[in-house]
Amino acid sequence: MSVSNITETTQYLTFKFDDELYALEISKVREVLDFTKVTKVPRTPDFMRGVINLRGNVVPVVDLKLKFGMQEVVKSVDTCIIIVELLVDDEETVLGALADSVEEVIELEPRLIEPAPKIGMRLDTAFIKGMGKRDDEFIIILDIDKIFSGDEIGMLMNASPTSGIAIETEEQVEMELAEAE
Repeated sequence: MSVSNITETTQYLTFKFDDELYALEISKVREVLDFTKVTKVPRTPDFMRGVINLRGNVVPVVDLKLKFGMQEVVKSVDTCIIIVELLVDDEETVLGALADSVEEVIELEPRLIEPAPKIGMRLDTAFIKGMGKRDDEFIIILDIDKIFSGDEIGMLMNASPTSGIAIETEEQVEMELAEAE
């Protein structure tokens, strides 16, 4: 989705990496958790910090700062895990993303969102939906569905079965919840 496709005021969850403000569309955010123990899974990319137990379901947790070539998220009292739903091969997948801190939910009108900067041909900025403007600061609006390649998601999803851990899709989680009731 490009900025030209944003035609109505949208809510975003804002969060920080270091001193920079980022945002995700609130429709992609399932919940925000305090930092909890993350179990490392062998043979996974550096940006995959491990998995957590979310109400009986195993959810992979990634460090977007590492994915973006920054220093890893350092645990503090403000560190959170943002549970997001992303679309992989037309299937909803649940993933946890570490953030230095979560700020607030804001509304941005389309007129306050500029296209992602074009920084040469080699730098892929497709994962940046746009640059929101609020007061004197920019908010980097991420497109969670475009941050990871299909191969990376496949690697994250396939890393767990070899360790005896099953990562479930949104559909599987909903079926299990329905059966439990």
